[in-house]
Amino acid sequence: MRIGGKHLKIFANGLGGIIFMYLWGLFASVQAAEKVVVRFGSFAESISVADLKQVAETGKFPAGYGIYTNRLSSAQRDLIIKALRTNLPISVVAMNRLLNTQVGTTILRDLAAVTQREDTAAVPALRAALVLGATDKQGLSILSFIANYPSQRLEIDLAQAFRVTSNLNLGFWRTQQFMVAIAPKLAHRSVSLSLPFDPSQAGKAQFQVLNLTLDDSKRGRKIPVDIYWSEAATPEKPVIVFTHGLGSVKTELKYLAEHLASHGYVVAALEHPGSNGNNTYRALAGKNRLMQPQEFRERPRDISFLLDELAKLNTRGDSPLQGKLATDNTLVLGYSFGGSTALSLGGAELQLEHLKQRCQSNLATLSLGEGIQCIAQELPENTYQFRDARVKSAIALNPTTSLMFGDSGLSKIQVPTLVLAASADKTTPALVEQVFPFEQIPSPKWLVAILGGTHLSVKDPSVTLDQPGRASTPYSGDEIVDEKAQDIRQFTKAVVLAMAAQLTPQAKEYAIFLTADYAQSASTEAFPFRIITEIPTDALTVVQEYVQKK
Repeated sequence: MRIGGKHLKIFANGLGGIIFMYLWGLFASVQAAEKVVVRFGSFAESISVADLKQVAETGKFPAGYGIYTNRLSSAQRDLIIKALRTNLPISVVAMNRLLNTQVGTTILRDLAAVTQREDTAAVPALRAALVLGATDKQGLSILSFIANYPSQRLEIDLAQAFRVTSNLNLGFWRTQQFMVAIAPKLAHRSVSLSLPFDPSQAGKAQFQVLNLTLDDSKRGRKIPVDIYWSEAATPEKPVIVFTHGLGSVKTELKYLAEHLASHGYVVAALEHPGSNGNNTYRALAGKNRLMQPQEFRERPRDISFLLDELAKLNTRGDSPLQGKLATDNTLVLGYSFGGSTALSLGGAELQLEHLKQRCQSNLATLSLGEGIQCIAQELPENTYQFRDARVKSAIALNPTTSLMFGDSGLSKIQVPTLVLAASADKTTPALVEQVFPFEQIPSPKWLVAILGGTHLSVKDPSVTLDQPGRASTPYSGDEIVDEKAQDIRQFTKAVVLAMAAQLTPQAKEYAIFLTADYAQSASTEAFPFRIITEIPTDALTVVQEYVQKK
Protein backbone atom coordinates (compact mmCIF):
# COMPACT_ATOMS: atom_id res chain seq x y z
CA MET A 1 0.00 0.00 0.00
CA ARG A 2 1.26 3.37 -0.85
CA ILE A 3 1.36 5.46 2.17
CA GLY A 4 -1.97 4.92 2.89
CA GLY A 5 -4.17 4.41 -0.05
CA LYS A 6 -4.48 7.57 -2.09
CA HIS A 7 -8.17 8.49 -1.78
CA LEU A 8 -8.31 8.21 1.99
CA LYS A 9 -4.91 9.83 2.26
CA ILE A 10 -6.02 12.78 0.18
CA PHE A 11 -9.14 13.14 2.29
CA ALA A 12 -7.16 12.90 5.52
CA ASN A 13 -4.56 15.44 4.44
CA GLY A 14 -7.21 17.78 3.02
CA LEU A 15 -10.50 18.10 4.77
CA GLY A 16 -9.31 15.86 7.60
CA GLY A 17 -6.42 18.29 7.95
CA ILE A 18 -8.91 21.09 8.44
CA ILE A 19 -10.19 19.57 11.66
CA PHE A 20 -6.71 18.43 12.66
CA MET A 21 -5.57 22.04 12.98
CA TYR A 22 -8.03 22.55 15.80
CA LEU A 23 -6.30 19.77 17.62
CA TRP A 24 -3.18 21.91 17.66
CA GLY A 25 -5.07 24.80 19.24
CA LEU A 26 -5.60 27.23 16.36
CA PHE A 27 -9.22 28.30 16.00
CA ALA A 28 -8.75 29.81 12.53
CA SER A 29 -7.93 26.68 10.53
CA VAL A 30 -11.12 26.13 8.56
CA GLN A 31 -13.21 28.70 6.78
CA ALA A 32 -16.58 29.27 5.12
CA ALA A 33 -17.33 30.98 1.82
CA GLU A 34 -16.46 34.34 3.39
CA LYS A 35 -15.67 33.48 6.97
CA VAL A 36 -15.57 30.68 9.48
CA VAL A 37 -17.10 30.87 12.93
CA VAL A 38 -15.62 28.61 15.55
CA ARG A 39 -17.92 28.03 18.51
CA PHE A 40 -17.06 26.60 21.91
CA GLY A 41 -20.04 26.78 24.24
CA SER A 42 -21.11 30.43 24.35
CA PHE A 43 -17.76 31.63 22.98
CA ALA A 44 -17.43 32.28 19.23
CA GLU A 45 -14.59 33.62 17.07
CA SER A 46 -14.51 34.26 13.32
CA ILE A 47 -11.80 34.74 10.69
CA SER A 48 -12.15 35.81 7.09
CA VAL A 49 -11.11 33.91 4.01
CA ALA A 50 -9.02 36.91 3.02
CA ASP A 51 -6.95 36.55 6.21
CA LEU A 52 -6.44 32.87 5.53
CA LYS A 53 -5.27 33.60 1.99
CA GLN A 54 -2.81 36.10 3.46
CA VAL A 55 -1.42 33.40 5.75
CA ALA A 56 -1.01 31.04 2.79
CA GLU A 57 0.68 33.68 0.62
CA THR A 58 2.96 35.33 3.18
CA GLY A 59 3.50 32.60 5.76
CA LYS A 60 2.57 35.10 8.49
CA PHE A 61 -0.50 35.34 10.67
CA PRO A 62 -2.44 38.64 10.92
CA ALA A 63 -1.66 40.60 14.06
CA GLY A 64 -5.15 40.33 15.45
CA TYR A 65 -4.85 36.58 15.99
CA GLY A 66 -1.91 36.65 18.33
CA ILE A 67 -4.05 35.48 21.26
CA TYR A 68 -4.30 32.13 19.46
CA THR A 69 -1.11 31.85 17.42
CA ASN A 70 1.25 32.83 20.25
CA ARG A 71 0.47 29.49 21.88
CA LEU A 72 1.73 27.56 18.85
CA SER A 73 5.23 26.22 18.40
CA SER A 74 7.14 27.04 15.21
CA ALA A 75 6.55 23.48 14.02
CA GLN A 76 2.80 23.86 14.53
CA ARG A 77 2.77 27.14 12.64
CA ASP A 78 4.68 25.57 9.78
CA LEU A 79 2.21 22.68 9.71
CA ILE A 80 -0.74 25.06 9.34
CA ILE A 81 0.94 27.14 6.65
CA LYS A 82 1.86 24.00 4.67
CA ALA A 83 -1.70 22.74 4.99
CA LEU A 84 -3.12 26.00 3.65
CA ARG A 85 -0.69 25.86 0.72
CA THR A 86 -1.34 22.21 -0.13
CA ASN A 87 -3.20 21.40 -3.34
CA LEU A 88 -4.44 17.84 -3.77
CA PRO A 89 -4.43 16.29 -7.27
CA ILE A 90 -7.87 14.72 -7.30
CA SER A 91 -10.38 15.23 -10.08
CA VAL A 92 -14.02 16.17 -9.64
CA VAL A 93 -15.14 12.76 -10.87
CA ALA A 94 -12.76 10.95 -8.52
CA MET A 95 -13.93 12.98 -5.52
CA ASN A 96 -17.56 12.39 -6.37
CA ARG A 97 -16.96 8.65 -6.69
CA LEU A 98 -15.14 8.52 -3.38
CA LEU A 99 -18.00 10.27 -1.61
CA ASN A 100 -20.50 7.83 -3.13
CA THR A 101 -18.80 4.81 -1.57
CA GLN A 102 -19.74 3.45 1.86
CA VAL A 103 -16.46 4.80 3.24
CA GLY A 104 -17.19 8.26 1.80
CA THR A 105 -20.69 8.26 3.28
CA THR A 106 -19.30 7.49 6.73
CA ILE A 107 -16.67 10.23 6.43
CA LEU A 108 -19.26 12.83 5.42
CA ARG A 109 -21.50 11.84 8.32
CA ASP A 110 -18.62 12.14 10.80
CA LEU A 111 -17.59 15.56 9.51
CA ALA A 112 -21.16 16.80 9.48
CA ALA A 113 -21.24 16.29 13.25
CA VAL A 114 -18.57 18.97 13.54
CA THR A 115 -20.43 21.63 11.55
CA GLN A 116 -23.44 23.52 12.90
CA ARG A 117 -26.36 24.34 10.64
CA GLU A 118 -29.94 25.26 11.46
CA ASP A 119 -31.19 23.16 8.53
CA THR A 120 -30.51 19.53 7.56
CA ALA A 121 -28.11 20.34 4.72
CA ALA A 122 -24.81 19.66 6.49
CA VAL A 123 -23.91 16.55 4.49
CA PRO A 124 -24.96 17.96 1.08
CA ALA A 125 -23.06 21.17 1.86
CA LEU A 126 -19.87 19.28 2.71
CA ARG A 127 -20.24 17.13 -0.39
CA ALA A 128 -20.71 20.20 -2.60
CA ALA A 129 -17.70 21.97 -1.11
CA LEU A 130 -15.46 18.96 -1.69
CA VAL A 131 -16.64 18.24 -5.23
CA LEU A 132 -16.64 21.88 -6.36
CA GLY A 133 -13.38 22.53 -4.54
CA ALA A 134 -11.78 19.86 -6.71
CA THR A 135 -12.59 21.95 -9.82
CA ASP A 136 -9.98 24.56 -8.86
CA LYS A 137 -7.21 24.60 -11.48
CA GLN A 138 -4.64 24.27 -8.69
CA GLY A 139 -6.44 21.28 -7.19
CA LEU A 140 -8.54 20.75 -4.08
CA SER A 141 -7.28 22.70 -1.09
CA ILE A 142 -8.59 23.95 2.21
CA LEU A 143 -9.16 27.36 0.64
CA SER A 144 -10.98 25.99 -2.42
CA PHE A 145 -13.13 23.87 -0.11
CA ILE A 146 -14.06 26.94 1.91
CA ALA A 147 -14.68 29.06 -1.16
CA ASN A 148 -17.16 26.50 -2.45
CA TYR A 149 -19.01 25.82 0.79
CA PRO A 150 -22.61 26.81 -0.05
CA SER A 151 -23.07 29.36 2.70
CA GLN A 152 -21.62 32.71 3.66
CA ARG A 153 -20.36 31.19 6.87
CA LEU A 154 -19.14 27.81 8.02
CA GLU A 155 -19.74 27.26 11.72
CA ILE A 156 -17.64 24.73 13.58
CA ASP A 157 -18.55 23.15 16.91
CA LEU A 158 -15.10 23.11 18.48
CA ALA A 159 -16.06 20.75 21.31
CA GLN A 160 -17.31 18.21 18.76
CA ALA A 161 -14.24 18.80 16.60
CA PHE A 162 -12.04 17.95 19.57
CA ARG A 163 -14.03 14.78 20.17
CA VAL A 164 -13.63 13.73 16.54
CA THR A 165 -9.94 14.59 16.28
CA SER A 166 -8.77 13.47 19.72
CA ASN A 167 -8.52 9.92 18.44
CA LEU A 168 -7.16 10.58 14.93
CA ASN A 169 -5.28 7.46 13.81
CA LEU A 170 -5.82 5.89 17.21
CA GLY A 171 -3.70 2.85 16.38
CA PHE A 172 -0.57 4.94 15.74
CA TRP A 173 -0.84 6.90 18.98
CA ARG A 174 -1.51 3.77 21.01
CA THR A 175 1.54 2.19 19.41
CA GLN A 176 3.62 5.12 20.65
CA GLN A 177 2.13 4.76 24.14
CA PHE A 178 2.90 1.07 24.03
CA MET A 179 6.52 1.72 23.00
CA VAL A 180 6.98 4.01 25.99
CA ALA A 181 5.42 1.47 28.34
CA ILE A 182 7.44 -1.43 26.96
CA ALA A 183 10.75 0.48 26.77
CA PRO A 184 12.23 -1.00 29.98
CA LYS A 185 11.77 -4.49 28.51
CA LEU A 186 13.71 -3.46 25.40
CA ALA A 187 16.84 -2.32 27.20
CA HIS A 188 20.05 -2.81 25.26
CA ARG A 189 22.21 -5.77 26.16
CA SER A 190 25.55 -6.68 24.67
CA VAL A 191 25.69 -9.81 22.55
CA SER A 192 28.79 -11.70 21.50
CA LEU A 193 27.81 -13.71 18.46
CA SER A 194 29.94 -15.67 16.04
CA LEU A 195 28.28 -15.57 12.62
CA PRO A 196 29.20 -17.92 9.76
CA PHE A 197 28.67 -15.21 7.09
CA ASP A 198 26.81 -11.96 6.43
CA PRO A 199 23.41 -12.65 4.81
CA SER A 200 22.93 -8.98 3.96
CA GLN A 201 25.71 -9.16 1.39
CA ALA A 202 24.98 -10.03 -2.23
CA GLY A 203 25.46 -13.61 -3.41
CA LYS A 204 27.84 -14.74 -6.13
CA ALA A 205 25.26 -15.36 -8.86
CA GLN A 206 24.77 -12.84 -11.66
CA PHE A 207 21.03 -12.33 -11.86
CA GLN A 208 18.94 -11.26 -14.82
CA VAL A 209 15.31 -10.20 -15.23
CA LEU A 210 12.70 -11.78 -17.48
CA ASN A 211 9.70 -9.52 -18.18
CA LEU A 212 6.37 -11.18 -18.91
CA THR A 213 2.71 -10.21 -19.18
CA LEU A 214 0.38 -13.04 -18.25
CA ASP A 215 -3.18 -13.07 -19.55
CA ASP A 216 -5.82 -14.59 -17.29
CA SER A 217 -8.65 -14.47 -19.82
CA LYS A 218 -11.13 -16.14 -17.49
CA ARG A 219 -10.93 -13.22 -15.07
CA GLY A 220 -10.10 -10.54 -17.64
CA ARG A 221 -6.81 -9.64 -15.95
CA LYS A 222 -3.45 -9.03 -17.59
CA ILE A 223 -0.70 -9.41 -15.03
CA PRO A 224 2.78 -7.95 -15.60
CA VAL A 225 5.57 -9.98 -13.95
CA ASP A 226 9.30 -9.42 -13.49
CA ILE A 227 11.15 -12.68 -12.87
CA TYR A 228 14.56 -12.29 -11.22
CA TRP A 229 16.70 -15.39 -11.74
CA SER A 230 20.21 -16.69 -12.32
CA GLU A 231 21.91 -19.82 -13.60
CA ALA A 232 22.47 -20.75 -9.94
CA ALA A 233 18.72 -21.30 -9.45
CA THR A 234 17.76 -24.89 -8.65
CA PRO A 235 14.50 -26.63 -7.68
CA GLU A 236 16.00 -27.16 -4.21
CA LYS A 237 15.16 -23.53 -3.50
CA PRO A 238 11.62 -22.17 -3.24
CA VAL A 239 10.03 -19.92 -5.78
CA ILE A 240 9.49 -16.52 -4.15
CA VAL A 241 6.48 -14.46 -5.22
CA PHE A 242 6.34 -10.77 -4.33
CA THR A 243 2.99 -8.99 -3.97
CA HIS A 244 3.07 -5.19 -3.72
CA GLY A 245 1.09 -2.73 -1.64
CA LEU A 246 -2.01 -0.78 -2.65
CA GLY A 247 -1.39 1.74 -5.43
CA SER A 248 2.17 0.59 -6.02
CA VAL A 249 4.30 -1.29 -8.53
CA LYS A 250 6.11 -4.59 -8.97
CA THR A 251 9.52 -2.91 -8.45
CA GLU A 252 8.53 -1.81 -4.94
CA LEU A 253 11.11 -4.15 -3.36
CA LYS A 254 13.49 -4.39 -6.33
CA TYR A 255 16.60 -4.30 -4.15
CA LEU A 256 15.30 -7.29 -2.19
CA ALA A 257 14.41 -9.27 -5.32
CA GLU A 258 17.90 -8.65 -6.71
CA HIS A 259 19.47 -9.73 -3.42
CA LEU A 260 17.53 -13.00 -3.34
CA ALA A 261 18.27 -13.71 -7.01
CA SER A 262 21.98 -13.23 -6.40
CA HIS A 263 21.72 -16.08 -3.89
CA GLY A 264 20.15 -18.42 -6.42
CA TYR A 265 16.44 -17.85 -5.75
CA VAL A 266 13.86 -17.20 -8.44
CA VAL A 267 11.71 -14.20 -7.53
CA ALA A 268 8.51 -13.44 -9.42
CA ALA A 269 7.33 -9.87 -8.73
CA LEU A 270 3.85 -9.36 -10.14
CA GLU A 271 1.64 -6.31 -10.48
CA HIS A 272 -2.02 -6.55 -9.50
CA PRO A 273 -3.99 -4.69 -12.21
CA GLY A 274 -6.87 -3.72 -9.90
CA SER A 275 -4.73 -2.17 -7.16
CA ASN A 276 -1.47 -1.00 -8.72
CA GLY A 277 -0.07 2.47 -9.33
CA ASN A 278 -1.72 2.85 -12.72
CA ASN A 279 -5.11 2.03 -11.22
CA THR A 280 -4.53 4.70 -8.56
CA TYR A 281 -3.56 7.35 -11.14
CA ARG A 282 -6.71 6.56 -13.09
CA ALA A 283 -8.73 6.86 -9.88
CA LEU A 284 -7.28 10.30 -9.19
CA ALA A 285 -8.33 11.29 -12.69
CA GLY A 286 -11.86 10.09 -11.97
CA LYS A 287 -11.75 7.12 -14.35
CA ASN A 288 -12.29 4.40 -11.77
CA ARG A 289 -12.42 3.72 -8.03
CA LEU A 290 -9.27 3.53 -5.95
CA MET A 291 -10.00 -0.16 -5.51
CA GLN A 292 -12.99 -2.39 -6.05
CA PRO A 293 -13.93 -4.59 -3.07
CA GLN A 294 -13.42 -7.63 -5.32
CA GLU A 295 -9.68 -6.93 -5.20
CA PHE A 296 -9.53 -8.61 -1.78
CA ARG A 297 -10.41 -11.80 -3.67
CA GLU A 298 -8.60 -11.20 -6.95
CA ARG A 299 -5.14 -10.49 -5.54
CA PRO A 300 -4.68 -13.98 -4.00
CA ARG A 301 -6.11 -15.47 -7.18
CA ASP A 302 -3.52 -13.51 -9.21
CA ILE A 303 -0.80 -15.35 -7.33
CA SER A 304 -2.40 -18.77 -7.73
CA PHE A 305 -2.71 -18.06 -11.47
CA LEU A 306 0.94 -16.95 -11.58
CA LEU A 307 2.02 -20.23 -9.97
CA ASP A 308 0.04 -22.13 -12.61
CA GLU A 309 1.86 -20.25 -15.37
CA LEU A 310 5.28 -20.69 -13.75
CA ALA A 311 4.65 -24.43 -13.55
CA LYS A 312 4.10 -24.41 -17.32
CA LEU A 313 7.31 -22.44 -17.89
CA ASN A 314 9.18 -24.99 -15.81
CA THR A 315 8.36 -27.71 -18.37
CA ARG A 316 8.85 -25.74 -21.58
CA GLY A 317 11.97 -26.59 -23.57
CA ASP A 318 12.31 -23.01 -24.86
CA SER A 319 12.13 -21.48 -21.38
CA PRO A 320 15.31 -20.31 -19.64
CA LEU A 321 13.59 -21.31 -16.40
CA GLN A 322 13.03 -24.91 -17.40
CA GLY A 323 13.68 -27.23 -14.47
CA LYS A 324 14.46 -24.37 -12.06
CA LEU A 325 11.01 -23.65 -10.61
CA ALA A 326 9.72 -25.52 -7.58
CA THR A 327 6.27 -23.96 -7.67
CA ASP A 328 4.99 -26.51 -5.14
CA ASN A 329 7.46 -25.01 -2.64
CA THR A 330 6.58 -21.32 -2.76
CA LEU A 331 7.28 -18.47 -0.37
CA VAL A 332 4.95 -15.46 -0.74
CA LEU A 333 6.50 -12.14 0.27
CA GLY A 334 4.11 -9.22 0.62
CA TYR A 335 4.40 -5.59 1.65
CA SER A 336 1.60 -3.58 3.32
CA PHE A 337 -1.66 -4.59 1.60
CA GLY A 338 0.44 -7.21 -0.17
CA GLY A 339 1.34 -8.54 3.27
CA SER A 340 -2.34 -9.26 3.82
CA THR A 341 -2.42 -11.04 0.46
CA ALA A 342 0.54 -13.20 1.50
CA LEU A 343 -1.16 -14.14 4.76
CA SER A 344 -4.35 -15.05 2.88
CA LEU A 345 -2.45 -17.49 0.68
CA GLY A 346 -0.90 -19.00 3.80
CA GLY A 347 -4.38 -19.77 5.13
CA ALA A 348 -5.57 -16.61 6.92
CA GLU A 349 -9.34 -16.35 6.57
CA LEU A 350 -11.13 -13.12 5.74
CA GLN A 351 -13.71 -12.61 8.49
CA LEU A 352 -15.71 -9.49 7.71
CA GLU A 353 -18.62 -9.43 10.16
CA HIS A 354 -16.84 -7.21 12.71
CA LEU A 355 -15.28 -5.13 9.93
CA LYS A 356 -18.71 -4.34 8.49
CA GLN A 357 -19.85 -3.12 11.91
CA ARG A 358 -16.70 -1.15 12.71
CA CYS A 359 -16.58 0.60 9.34
CA GLN A 360 -19.97 2.20 9.93
CA SER A 361 -18.65 4.25 12.87
CA ASN A 362 -16.22 7.17 13.20
CA LEU A 363 -13.46 6.62 10.63
CA ALA A 364 -11.27 9.40 12.02
CA THR A 365 -9.97 6.97 14.64
CA LEU A 366 -8.73 4.61 11.93
CA SER A 367 -5.35 4.56 10.25
CA LEU A 368 -5.14 4.60 6.47
CA GLY A 369 -4.49 0.87 6.51
CA GLU A 370 -7.66 0.27 8.50
CA GLY A 371 -9.60 2.61 6.24
CA ILE A 372 -8.56 0.66 3.16
CA GLN A 373 -9.72 -2.55 4.81
CA CYS A 374 -13.15 -0.95 5.14
CA ILE A 375 -13.59 -1.27 1.37
CA ALA A 376 -14.13 -4.98 2.04
CA GLN A 377 -17.45 -4.19 3.73
CA GLU A 378 -18.99 -4.16 0.25
CA LEU A 379 -18.23 -7.86 -0.32
CA PRO A 380 -21.37 -10.03 -0.18
CA GLU A 381 -20.11 -12.79 2.12
CA ASN A 382 -18.58 -12.57 5.60
CA THR A 383 -15.86 -15.21 5.20
CA TYR A 384 -13.41 -16.06 2.43
CA GLN A 385 -10.56 -18.59 2.16
CA PHE A 386 -7.72 -18.36 -0.38
CA ARG A 387 -5.25 -20.94 0.93
CA ASP A 388 -2.97 -22.30 -1.84
CA ALA A 389 -1.31 -25.56 -0.83
CA ARG A 390 1.74 -24.74 -2.97
CA VAL A 391 2.57 -21.88 -0.59
CA LYS A 392 4.85 -23.25 2.12
CA SER A 393 5.88 -20.02 3.85
CA ALA A 394 4.76 -16.38 4.14
CA ILE A 395 6.49 -13.10 4.88
CA ALA A 396 4.34 -10.02 5.61
CA LEU A 397 6.16 -6.68 5.81
CA ASN A 398 4.06 -3.98 7.53
CA PRO A 399 0.80 -5.82 6.73
CA THR A 400 -2.79 -4.74 7.30
CA THR A 401 -4.57 -7.33 9.45
CA SER A 402 -6.60 -5.65 12.21
CA LEU A 403 -10.08 -5.69 10.65
CA MET A 404 -10.13 -7.98 7.63
CA PHE A 405 -9.16 -11.18 9.45
CA GLY A 406 -11.56 -10.72 12.36
CA ASP A 407 -10.98 -12.37 15.72
CA SER A 408 -9.64 -15.71 14.54
CA GLY A 409 -8.81 -15.49 10.83
CA LEU A 410 -5.06 -15.43 11.43
CA SER A 411 -5.27 -18.55 13.57
CA LYS A 412 -6.04 -20.49 10.40
CA ILE A 413 -2.61 -19.84 8.86
CA GLN A 414 -0.98 -23.19 8.02
CA VAL A 415 2.60 -22.20 7.13
CA PRO A 416 5.65 -20.73 8.90
CA THR A 417 5.12 -16.98 8.96
CA LEU A 418 7.33 -13.93 9.49
CA VAL A 419 5.75 -10.55 10.24
CA LEU A 420 7.75 -7.30 10.17
CA ALA A 421 6.61 -4.23 12.10
CA ALA A 422 7.98 -0.67 12.29
CA SER A 423 7.35 1.28 15.48
CA ALA A 424 6.75 4.66 13.78
CA ASP A 425 4.47 3.35 11.03
CA LYS A 426 1.46 5.67 10.62
CA THR A 427 -0.13 3.77 7.74
CA THR A 428 -0.29 0.33 9.34
CA PRO A 429 0.38 1.05 13.05
CA ALA A 430 2.46 -1.76 14.53
CA LEU A 431 0.47 -2.38 17.70
CA VAL A 432 -2.90 -3.01 16.07
CA GLU A 433 -1.80 -4.32 12.66
CA GLN A 434 1.13 -6.59 13.56
CA VAL A 435 1.98 -6.95 17.26
CA PHE A 436 -1.43 -7.81 18.71
CA PRO A 437 -2.52 -9.94 15.70
CA PHE A 438 0.78 -11.86 15.90
CA GLU A 439 -0.53 -13.66 18.97
CA GLN A 440 -3.18 -15.38 16.79
CA ILE A 441 -0.71 -16.84 14.28
CA PRO A 442 0.25 -20.47 14.95
CA SER A 443 3.93 -21.37 15.35
CA PRO A 444 6.43 -21.49 13.78
CA LYS A 445 6.39 -17.72 13.49
CA TRP A 446 8.67 -14.73 13.89
CA LEU A 447 7.92 -11.10 14.71
CA VAL A 448 10.62 -8.73 13.47
CA ALA A 449 10.52 -5.23 14.95
CA ILE A 450 12.24 -2.13 13.57
CA LEU A 451 12.34 0.45 16.36
CA GLY A 452 12.27 3.88 14.73
CA GLY A 453 11.32 2.54 11.30
CA THR A 454 8.35 3.88 9.34
CA HIS A 455 5.98 2.42 6.76
CA LEU A 456 8.14 3.19 3.74
CA SER A 457 11.49 2.33 5.28
CA VAL A 458 11.74 -1.16 3.74
CA LYS A 459 10.82 0.03 0.23
CA ASP A 460 13.25 0.48 -2.65
CA PRO A 461 14.55 4.09 -2.73
CA SER A 462 13.43 4.41 -6.36
CA VAL A 463 9.78 4.41 -5.26
CA THR A 464 10.07 6.74 -2.26
CA LEU A 465 11.55 9.81 -3.94
CA ASP A 466 8.39 11.90 -3.51
CA GLN A 467 8.77 12.20 0.27
CA PRO A 468 10.90 15.37 0.76
CA GLY A 469 8.78 18.31 1.80
CA ARG A 470 5.66 16.26 2.48
CA ALA A 471 3.74 17.71 5.40
CA SER A 472 3.46 15.75 8.62
CA THR A 473 -0.11 14.76 9.46
CA PRO A 474 -1.64 12.21 11.84
CA TYR A 475 -1.86 9.85 8.85
CA SER A 476 1.29 10.40 6.81
CA GLY A 477 4.65 12.11 6.60
CA ASP A 478 7.81 11.83 8.74
CA GLU A 479 8.94 8.86 6.65
CA ILE A 480 12.45 7.43 7.06
CA VAL A 481 13.49 6.54 3.52
CA ASP A 482 16.35 6.53 1.01
CA GLU A 483 19.84 6.63 2.53
CA LYS A 484 18.45 7.23 6.02
CA ALA A 485 16.83 3.79 5.88
CA GLN A 486 19.88 1.93 4.54
CA ASP A 487 20.42 0.02 7.81
CA ILE A 488 16.79 -1.12 7.76
CA ARG A 489 17.03 -2.42 4.21
CA GLN A 490 20.26 -4.28 4.99
CA PHE A 491 18.64 -5.99 7.97
CA THR A 492 15.55 -6.80 5.92
CA LYS A 493 17.70 -8.46 3.25
CA ALA A 494 19.34 -10.67 5.88
CA VAL A 495 16.11 -11.73 7.57
CA VAL A 496 14.17 -12.39 4.36
CA LEU A 497 17.06 -14.45 2.94
CA ALA A 498 17.21 -16.46 6.17
CA MET A 499 13.46 -17.07 6.03
CA ALA A 500 13.65 -18.25 2.42
CA ALA A 501 16.48 -20.60 3.34
CA GLN A 502 14.22 -22.37 5.82
CA LEU A 503 12.63 -24.06 2.79
CA THR A 504 16.02 -25.41 1.60
CA PRO A 505 18.57 -28.00 2.78
CA GLN A 506 20.57 -25.04 4.20
CA ALA A 507 17.87 -24.22 6.77
CA LYS A 508 20.05 -24.86 9.83
CA GLU A 509 22.89 -22.69 8.51
CA TYR A 510 20.54 -19.71 8.28
CA ALA A 511 18.48 -20.32 11.42
CA ILE A 512 20.76 -18.13 13.55
CA PHE A 513 19.69 -15.08 11.52
CA LEU A 514 16.13 -15.50 12.78
CA THR A 515 17.07 -15.19 16.45
CA ALA A 516 16.86 -12.45 19.05
CA ASP A 517 20.63 -12.49 19.43
CA TYR A 518 21.18 -11.81 15.74
CA ALA A 519 18.70 -8.92 15.80
CA GLN A 520 20.52 -7.44 18.79
CA SER A 521 23.93 -7.81 17.14
CA ALA A 522 22.68 -6.25 13.90
CA SER A 523 21.08 -3.28 15.66
CA THR A 524 22.41 0.20 14.99
CA GLU A 525 22.29 3.31 17.14
CA ALA A 526 19.49 4.73 15.02
CA PHE A 527 17.50 1.51 14.62
CA PRO A 528 17.40 -1.18 17.29
CA PHE A 529 16.11 -4.45 15.83
CA ARG A 530 14.21 -7.18 17.65
CA ILE A 531 13.10 -10.71 16.74
CA ILE A 532 10.76 -12.78 18.91
CA THR A 533 8.76 -15.96 18.35
CA GLU A 534 6.26 -15.35 21.15
CA ILE A 535 5.12 -12.19 22.90
CA PRO A 536 6.20 -12.55 26.56
CA THR A 537 3.31 -12.77 29.01
CA ASP A 538 4.18 -9.51 30.79
CA ALA A 539 4.54 -7.69 27.49
CA LEU A 540 1.26 -9.14 26.23
CA THR A 541 -0.48 -7.57 29.22
CA VAL A 542 0.83 -4.18 28.12
CA VAL A 543 -0.20 -4.89 24.53
CA GLN A 544 -3.76 -5.67 25.57
CA GLU A 545 -3.88 -2.52 27.68
CA TYR A 546 -3.21 -0.29 24.69
CA VAL A 547 -5.04 -2.11 21.89
CA GLN A 548 -8.42 -0.67 21.05
CA LYS A 549 -11.19 -2.88 22.41
CA LYS A 550 -13.26 -4.46 19.69
